[in-house]
Order: sequence, then structure tokens, then C-alpha cells
Amino acid sequence: MSDATPSAGGMDPALDPPAVATVGTERELLQAWLDFHRQTLRWKCSGLTPEQLCEASAPPSRMSLAGLMRHMTDVEVWWFGRVAVGDESATDRYPGQDEDLCEATAPTVAADWEAFEAAIRRSDEVFATLNLDATAAWMHPRRGPVSNRWILIHMVEEWARHNGHADLIRERIDGAAGD
Repeated sequence: MSDATPSAGGMDPALDPPAVATVGTERELLQAWLDFHRQTLRWKCSGLTPEQLCEASAPPSRMSLAGLMRHMTDVEVWWFGRVAVGDESATDRYPGQDEDLCEATAPTVAADWEAFEAAIRRSDEVFATLNLDATAAWMHPRRGPVSNRWILIHMVEEWARHNGHADLIRERIDGAAGD
């Protein structure tokens, strides 16, 4: 491993996610990891034009940074709205197979960002009220009941996986890597 620090390129240093606390309650640590990963995607998207945010990663994939943001909007709405609390109005903003990941367009980026931030605010409101030991309102068709704790752990995993994609997409666009 090299001692060289990867270039953060045009990414806004003010959006660089802070280190996650290593001590705290389970709820505090789960919230801190969610906040870290959400901020990481914001950071990876910073300093780019709407057109750059919509650039596909690498053929044959059509995934883009804006597409990842749209996908995570739907993920937040689904798991915290529909699954955790059973809100029937919590539906995909971008229905259709891979629409969220692959069909982002420059003219919709601003509205997509607003929806992303609104979904996160709503998720945080739900999370603050969840009993982690309780079973979620919705039952998974293959797994059966899921606990609210499982949802939170899954969300950290989902964010981490997609931020790995964001790292690669951003580096392809302008060479910015960051941590």
C-alpha cells in the first residue's frame, strides 16, 4: 500500500465525512454510520455539474452518481417508510427496473437532490422512534419477519456497498478518489 494520499480532486473538502465515533450506544453508532455514508455520497457528488453527475460509470453499466443518489432515495423510503412503519404511501419515486440507477438526467438533478434530502430527513424521524428489538411492520416475502435492528444494519450495508460504486464512478469522471 502506498503512503500517498489519493487526490480529492474537485470534491468539496467541507463535505468530507467526519470520522465515525467508536464509542456510543447502539442507536448512536448506527445513526453515525448512516450519517457517514450519506455524507460520503454527498461528498462524492460535490463539485460536479449535473451532466457529470449523470455520466455512466463504464460500459455496459449505465449507473451514474445521480443514479446512485436516486436509488438511495428509494432505498431510504422503502426500508424506513414501507418496511419499518408500514406506510403504504411510501413508494418508489423512480419505478421500473434500474430506472433509479440508470435514467438520471441533468434537468432532474436538482429535484432529485431535494427528494434525496427529504427522504433522509423522513428516515431519521422514523429511526428516532424505532424500537430496535421490535419487528418491522412489513413482513419480507422470503425471509419472513424482520427486526428494526436488521433494517438498520442492512441500511449501513446498502449505503457502504453503493458508496463503493460512487468511489469508482467519481474517480473515472475526474480522478478524484478521496478516502
